[in-house]
Amino acid sequence: MNRTQTLTRWLTADNNPIQVFGTVAAIVIGALTVRPVGTSGTGLAVLCLLVLVSLTTCTRLIPEGRFSPRTQLAVVCVWSLGAAALLALDRYGASALFAYLVTGHAGYRLDSRRSLPFAVCTSALCAGVLLLPWGGHHTSWIVGAFTGVSVLVGISNRARAEALRSARAAAQQAELASRAEARAEALAERARIARDVHDVLAHSLAGVNMQLEVTDALLESGDIGRAREAAQRAQSLVRSGLTEVQRTVGDLREDALPLVETLRSMLDSATGAGTLTVGGPPRELPVRRTQVLVRCAQEALTNAHKYAPGAPVRIRLEYLEPREGLPEETVLEVVNSAPPEGSRPLAGAGSGMGLVGMRERLDLVGGTVTAGPIVDGDDAGGWRVRVVIPA
Repeated sequence: MNRTQTLTRWLTADNNPIQVFGTVAAIVIGALTVRPVGTSGTGLAVLCLLVLVSLTTCTRLIPEGRFSPRTQLAVVCVWSLGAAALLALDRYGASALFAYLVTGHAGYRLDSRRSLPFAVCTSALCAGVLLLPWGGHHTSWIVGAFTGVSVLVGISNRARAEALRSARAAAQQAELASRAEARAEALAERARIARDVHDVLAHSLAGVNMQLEVTDALLESGDIGRAREAAQRAQSLVRSGLTEVQRTVGDLREDALPLVETLRSMLDSATGAGTLTVGGPPRELPVRRTQVLVRCAQEALTNAHKYAPGAPVRIRLEYLEPREGLPEETVLEVVNSAPPEGSRPLAGAGSGMGLVGMRERLDLVGGTVTAGPIVDGDDAGGWRVRVVIPA
């Protein structure tokens, strides 16, 4: 808990040290200054009234909300009557302190519709008893007439306490909202890391698995030379996988990626022929968008290795200028031809999460993806993935 919250709790507490000290001080001052005090006659009456107002003054220390509004009103009424009666009998007028306390307390504990009329009645009552010629007091009626003024102090203190409570509640809500936002960001970051790990592992392990299957088939057929070549390709894929892991770690640290060079490196490490073309005036993209394009290309290449091993793959990166009310866009298209005869697609090897992760990643930057088979043209029987990211 920081210092501001501690101070707010202390100021809004019903039993903070200032209130306790003020209550005790008022009772002690009254006991020492109110006269006459005795065991008979007026002195006994003064003593009884002093005990009564002292007890009712102690109700200031009872936490707010413990009394119902009616009970609270009854308590301050008894307190007010006792203070007025004591003021009438007090020789020197020191008991007026209790009258000022009761109206201030009423302003703090009662709503304005009750506290203001109560303060007026208390002022009139105290002024009236001081105007009457009894008790031998020497206090001016003006002292009693102004006892209701302290209700304004009570109302002000109540408004301040409510403002502090509202500020504390707002601070708590803001803290809860901040924690919720931090948790949402953490979950989003976990999802992003999961997608990155999936992309890297799927790309590397799928290729290694394919080469190992080829090696196994060649060993069964007795072709040791080609089996050795397939095993070497598997080793090469492992090395490239390690490179991809290092690159992923760099991506997670928000390092900038050279988009074209990264795409070319990924395409060169893929099996089969591949080409990369870039269209439009090149421009630097934000790190997040660059990462999304790289991961989408990686997923598309992984699928091409799985389902069309040995097929030519083409990547086209195009920077589109604003046109017909459309914003700047960056388009990435990955196309693979139909798998050649004799290839062994890894049927059933995919989990189906690659395209889902691609869509989730693109949603974060407002992009879209379309993927589907090619039914006509030179690439009929192949697959096309098209990613569009607006500026």
